[in-house]
Amino acid sequence: MDYFGEGVAERYDESSADMFEPAVVEPAVDLLADLAGDGAALELGIGTGRIALPLTQRGVRVHGIDLSEAMVAQLRAKPSGEDIGVTIGDFATTTVEGTFSVAYLVFNTIMNLTTQDEQVACFQNVAAHLEPGGCFVIEVGVPGLQRLPPGETFRPFTVTATRLGFDEYDVASQGLISHHYRVVDDKLEVWSMPFRYVWPSELDLMARLAGMTLRERWSDWNREPFTSDSTKHVSVWEKMGV
Repeated sequence: MDYFGEGVAERYDESSADMFEPAVVEPAVDLLADLAGDGAALELGIGTGRIALPLTQRGVRVHGIDLSEAMVAQLRAKPSGEDIGVTIGDFATTTVEGTFSVAYLVFNTIMNLTTQDEQVACFQNVAAHLEPGGCFVIEVGVPGLQRLPPGETFRPFTVTATRLGFDEYDVASQGLISHHYRVVDDKLEVWSMPFRYVWPSELDLMARLAGMTLRERWSDWNREPFTSDSTKHVSVWEKMGV
């Protein structure tokens, strides 16, 4: 199911404005450009081009995969957006021509795949597109269970006068539903979206099954050390040579 229809796509950049700040985008683009080198990059869940557009401005050829035609339409409407190749489809299984030196999934997008089988398939799909020695990069939150009081299943992540967001955890299935309430033009907008949270060690095993090995793991794009207190991680797996 596509949870990023026209209504969400039209307001995506505005509702996620903090993620478009240069202090957030530039370190991600720096790292991805370094990994891409003279090769091409594959973005899974390219969306409206938050990362892809500045990455292309750095001289990296980017191709994207995305399930939402509405989000891609927003990308196409931006300067140079028409120059980026995009394939519409599920990034766990959709294939594109050519090989890439880096593939990446940012902003928790791996959790949009709501089963373990889909997440495993995503790693295998990426491995099939990477050149030997190529890298797969994922930015995703560390499951916040240690911050969840015993017996509770809900944890707020945004609380303001006009916006409320909280996650509803299903620990038995590693599932969570993010609930969003937002006041726009004096009207209340409500939507919910399912995810599957995933542990760093579990991602490492998925990578190994796909013929990749962990190369680096940081707590953010600025390459700060990953520790037991980190709330997210940026991980890099390398495809083994053949």
